[in-house]
Amino acid sequence: MKKYSRILIIANLLLLVGYFNWSVFKKEQTLKDGQLVLLHLAPVDPRSLMQGDYMRLNYEINSSLSDFIDEQTTTRGYAILKTDSNQVGQLIRLQNTLTPLNDNEVVIKYKIVDNRVFLGAESFFFEEGQDTLYQKATYGGLKVDDKGQSLLVGLYDENLQHIQPK
Repeated sequence: MKKYSRILIIANLLLLVGYFNWSVFKKEQTLKDGQLVLLHLAPVDPRSLMQGDYMRLNYEINSSLSDFIDEQTTTRGYAILKTDSNQVGQLIRLQNTLTPLNDNEVVIKYKIVDNRVFLGAESFFFEEGQDTLYQKATYGGLKVDDKGQSLLVGLYDENLQHIQPK
């Protein structure tokens, strides 16, 4: 009996490590191959006494999402954005399925919890003392894959330049 429990523990550990590695691989693929979408940020306070320097991200698109939500809207779905020549995304519609998509449209998964819409990363942590650098942030840059998964890749200024720490 003891031999079988060890085998079961080792098998579960291998499955867990395999799942973790697969998850990292998928995120690396999104960073490498995903489409960059810039979402305009709404102003927030970039400090937290408990967590250090960080910026809570509030995308302006979240306020326009409420115009698209009604009784038939599911708590999880896909926000369809149209991107301009600068990769800045504007909300077109919400839908329950991944397709159909038209040209220059990008899909990002959303979820609604307690009447608050979550779309992409909600916070950006940065090195202590860099808060003045990130106060210039106008856009959040997300890499989005073809399944609607998004990863925050950085913050961008009003000139669409990636803000890099000094």
